[in-house]
Amino acid sequence: QVQLVESGGGLVQAGGSLRLSCAASRRIFSMGWYRQAPGKQRELVAAITSDGTTNYATSVKGRFTISRDNAENTVYLQMNSLKPEDTAVYYCNANQLGYHYWGQGTQVTVSS
Repeated sequence: QVQLVESGGGLVQAGGSLRLSCAASRRIFSMGWYRQAPGKQRELVAAITSDGTTNYATSVKGRFTISRDNAENTVYLQMNSLKPEDTAVYYCNANQLGYHYWGQGTQVTVSS
């Protein structure tokens, strides 16, 4: 079992920045962030493996940066140049050998 504790999120104006954090109860090979906007499917935002390999959704490339602290089992998502279409509930995800664990979700709202 893996517990994920998220922090960050909130309300920001378009063009602003936010930082999300997610701490896992133990080391996980791949950690990342998904988001789900009202009426839409949950989608991958960014993911990072323990060796630093990253993967980003096309819509956030160049604006969002994912990083992790392996010693603290924590993953971060720095979100810059936020747009109203980034508004969603953001979920921390931990993927261990194909088994997914999820955080409780944190709301990110970007006003125009």
